[in-house]
Amino acid sequence: MFSERVKSIDISGIRKMFEGAGPNAINLGLGQPDFDTPLHIKKAAIEAINQGFTAYTMNLGIPELRSALCRKFERENHFEVAPDEVIVTSGASEALHLALAALIDKGDDVLVPDPGFVSYAALTRMAGGNVVGVPLGDELTVEPEKVNECITPRTKVLIINSPSNPTGTVQTKQEIKALAEIAEDTGITIISDEVYEHFIYDGEHVSPAQFTDNVITINAVSKTYAMTGWRIGYAAARKDYIEQMLKVHQYIQACACSIAQKAALAALEGPQDCVREMCASFKARRDLLLDGLYGMGINCVKPQGAFYAFPEVADEDTPQKLITKGVIVVPGAAFGENGKGHIRISYATSEENLRRALGIMGKILT
Repeated sequence: MFSERVKSIDISGIRKMFEGAGPNAINLGLGQPDFDTPLHIKKAAIEAINQGFTAYTMNLGIPELRSALCRKFERENHFEVAPDEVIVTSGASEALHLALAALIDKGDDVLVPDPGFVSYAALTRMAGGNVVGVPLGDELTVEPEKVNECITPRTKVLIINSPSNPTGTVQTKQEIKALAEIAEDTGITIISDEVYEHFIYDGEHVSPAQFTDNVITINAVSKTYAMTGWRIGYAAARKDYIEQMLKVHQYIQACACSIAQKAALAALEGPQDCVREMCASFKARRDLLLDGLYGMGINCVKPQGAFYAFPEVADEDTPQKLITKGVIVVPGAAFGENGKGHIRISYATSEENLRRALGIMGKILT
């Protein structure tokens, strides 16, 4: 009755934990900033409504937003694109779907980090592709040597995500450049998920599009500006990529929300103090969490960015034990076979909540 592509996909392990918790639980499971959208961004949306900016926009997105994104890529990511090489989407999730739908035929291989964000495998299967997990190295980054070992004649795409969900690790410039060289040598396409680029505490963010045009760069305003519910993402790539992605976008979405596009424009072009303040707050929370975990004797690769930690926890029942005590975390296995023996903790919550959660965790994990 139902398609095998969809039947083979399970509900996200993140959502399972979130929806199975009590109303007063401390949520260390959901990857969402606990900040409000900055006022100047909300005002831009209200102004758009009052001006009647409520109709369809161009399929690619409003020209002024795409032009602002071009300037952003040149200024912050050090590569150049034209406005017709940018597409505005309903969140980064849609951009990922468009990219995979445009690139993958039945039976093609997609290399995904293992552990890696839950959507990569699900969206690959929806597109008819085969998921090939690339085991992470000791520092929980994608190592070029391991990518080379996984490439076959059927390999079409490599997905990378730096800073990473679920590990919080950041790829080095040398790693990114080597991965770009692999894409050049083999003709595969890199899908680079960069939604956490502004939350880096150690190291630097490097976009592979600096080194190759065999790449689709995906990002969003969701995390950077605390706009997860506004659903504005975007992708930048060569025009031939964007043309194919647009075919899918126009049929499943038509265009991203007109009002939210105006808000995203205000976010990109307005003051950036809010981003720096969030980043400083997340860094303080990271340090608080790591001090607590290390004090319990728990091994955890130090997260350099995003707002996640991926500590080692031998007991696979730990997430269920924690949820009964009012703390939500996500099982590492939700992020791939190699995630087993870990849990993902999101520290996008208050320091008070983190201290309370660490107190509870200390009684269960030690």
